[in-house]
Amino acid sequence: MIKLISVTNPRMAQAFIDYMASRRIEIDMMPEGGGQFALWLRDDQNQVEAEAELNQFLENPNASKYSAASWDMAESRKTKFSYSSPSFLAMIKAKAGPMTLFIMAVSIVVFVLLQLKSAPSVLLALHFPADASQQWQLWRWVTHAILHFSALHIAFNVLWWWQLGGDIEQKLGSKKLLQIFLVSAALSGAGQYWVEGANFGGLSGVVYALVGYLWMLGYKSPQVGLGIARPIVGFMLVWLVLGFVQPFMRLPIPLT
Repeated sequence: MIKLISVTNPRMAQAFIDYMASRRIEIDMMPEGGGQFALWLRDDQNQVEAEAELNQFLENPNASKYSAASWDMAESRKTKFSYSSPSFLAMIKAKAGPMTLFIMAVSIVVFVLLQLKSAPSVLLALHFPADASQQWQLWRWVTHAILHFSALHIAFNVLWWWQLGGDIEQKLGSKKLLQIFLVSAALSGAGQYWVEGANFGGLSGVVYALVGYLWMLGYKSPQVGLGIARPIVGFMLVWLVLGFVQPFMRLPIPLT
């Protein structure tokens, strides 16, 4: 499923849903809270056509073809304005691809392991290279990114990874997101190691790489349809400063 848009007028949106149904393209309307309703496209193969039709609808929602479609579909519609709520997992999957979901799942599993007696062995296996003997253990250059040490730490990073990484994966594919993950994890890890040694972990470096990537992509190539709002950039920069004031990315067990 792909989210097309959020609306505040479900009755008007139903005309668009009925029109697309007449073209054999199924769209579901689901409540989001706060008076908002989301339109979800069931089959992503119809995304281009659905988005093109949605743009036309938004320009002239009162066009006769939409009202005519509602009349035609009224008899076949089982219930009037009955909107089912999507499951939590369905909403997570709808915005994320396999790479996004994989990193989320691994990060959560590792976080759980860090709360158990196995924490020291997990840290020793995944932390950034702490000395010359570990430099060629190449997995360490990226696995430090899946280490999180508090509920706030993992909640912040996984949420933004899902939000930003999911957008990139849906538009540009899993391979591109994997490339960004590997490069940003290695470079951010090297930078942080240079500043404070190997006592750190988390997806923060990757998340900020996603922010920068989307910011520049929206500026340089707006036709791709990816970007990031300025208020979000401002929020992330403030959060970055707070992270330096009150760091929560350091390992609970010093390595050196």
